[in-house]
Amino acid sequence: MKRDLIVIGGGPAGLSAAIEAKKKNLNVLVLDKGAIVNSIQKFPPSMIFFSTVELLEIGGVPFIAGSPRPTRAEAVNYYARVARSHGIEFKGNSRVISVQKISNGRTGFTLEVKNEMTSQLSFLTADKVVVATGFFDNPNMLRVPGEGLPNVSHTYRESGLHFGQKVVIIGGKNSAIEAALDLYRHGVDVTILYRREWFGKSVKYWMLPDIENRVKNGEIKASFNTKVLEIKPDRVIADIKGKVEEFKCDYVYALTGYHPDVNFLRCLGIEIDQETGIPKHDPETFESNVPGIYVAGSIVAGYDCNKIFIENGREHGKQIAENLAKL
Repeated sequence: MKRDLIVIGGGPAGLSAAIEAKKKNLNVLVLDKGAIVNSIQKFPPSMIFFSTVELLEIGGVPFIAGSPRPTRAEAVNYYARVARSHGIEFKGNSRVISVQKISNGRTGFTLEVKNEMTSQLSFLTADKVVVATGFFDNPNMLRVPGEGLPNVSHTYRESGLHFGQKVVIIGGKNSAIEAALDLYRHGVDVTILYRREWFGKSVKYWMLPDIENRVKNGEIKASFNTKVLEIKPDRVIADIKGKVEEFKCDYVYALTGYHPDVNFLRCLGIEIDQETGIPKHDPETFESNVPGIYVAGSIVAGYDCNKIFIENGREHGKQIAENLAKL
């Protein structure tokens, strides 16, 4: 069956776009290579959102939580409930391999989709496509020897995994600091390695004095102006202003940020600004330079991952749906 719209990405922005399109009586399917709100599912289990529930709501469904700032589990349950209440057709474990314009005189697109569990390929068709793939699954790699070792991760999970261990965190922005504070408060020996002189202004304001005080008091060790050269099973080798130092550890979190999958966007024919990573699109309709393919959510901001969050990315779907309804 040919859909009016297929949304690639089952995060809040993608779900919001699907809901708003369905309100316009469009037949919509949402595809995601993982589970629903897959990125949120990968957040640390103990994580609490800074945003209040009102700013996370989509589809006009109230977000009821135990406190004004919900937990990760509450957010996952909420977005799944919203999808159910709006009757959104969702297919998980469905990675979109390619999107091709139909060339036999018909309008629309053919999507080649791979089932991540069975590796089976299938083909779906849609008149329009929304790409809302986010950035959380694409870490900024250090590109140093040892980065692929089993004791190295680019995603922080939880402190309980590291009881009695020494942990090195590479990075000095929000995700790195949040992980360092959580580990420290659960008795883990933490060392931060950061390439800049000190923590930057982009750090969330309620965390900055906390991490600064922990470092100044020696409760969390930190080495600045530090460039990682190599990761070994029991240590990290780094250059500090021309001097090579070794930091012994049991585990390494390389929390150096994330970026959108611009290669996938380019494969769709979407033009990408080389410096900013922003896909070419109409700011009013979010239609890309490829007629019929729209972008939504954090990928709209390109490499600036601190510009679009759930709070404003959820609004993209309304503008996309308004444009689709006029066609």
